[in-house]
Amino acid sequence: MKGIKKILISAVAMAVSVSLMTGCIKYEDPNQAARDAAAARLSAYEEEAAPLRDGLHHVEMDIQDYGTIYIELDADAAPITTHNFMDLASSGFYNGLTFHRIISGFMIQGGDPNGDGTGGSGHTIIGEFANNGIENPISHTRGAIAMGRNAQNMDSASSQFYIVHEDYQSIDGNYATFGHVTEGMEIVDAICENTVNSGPNGAVAPEDQPVITEVRVID
Repeated sequence: MKGIKKILISAVAMAVSVSLMTGCIKYEDPNQAARDAAAARLSAYEEEAAPLRDGLHHVEMDIQDYGTIYIELDADAAPITTHNFMDLASSGFYNGLTFHRIISGFMIQGGDPNGDGTGGSGHTIIGEFANNGIENPISHTRGAIAMGRNAQNMDSASSQFYIVHEDYQSIDGNYATFGHVTEGMEIVDAICENTVNSGPNGAVAPEDQPVITEVRVID
């Protein structure tokens, strides 16, 4: 009987010991590091973006042989994108560049110094859109303006932009929209109607690319 008691006492002691040891083991969430990195990235973004959230701005875009497109930019919705575009426009970067990719019913894309979809300003910006962790309320409706980017890199937008020809909300959350055309969509219509595509995915031959003569920042 004494032997049985000793066995029982030993078993209880071992169970208590195991329980105590188990209680000391700290569970580590394998996704915590990724969450911490995302939170730090968002915090850094907000620190950079906050002073740039300064409301609406306006630019005028002259297109050779077509006329002027008037655009309102929203620095509250996409502050870094808006000010990147305005800085480039103010420096004269866009003057003389072209629309190199045109897909009727979708968009006209320009702002590439190489004229073939491969170029940029030499500087890239964070992608201000939902699938990159940043909320952006502007939808890809007719007349919206947004930044082009490399499909494999969400933070690769530089100087290329596009104006939406017809509603294309299926890509909302994947590209940084930052304003819309307030006047001059008939010019976008005419460009889509008159331009002949020379390659796949809307590519336009250099000699047929509509020219952006000037982009002026009004305010």
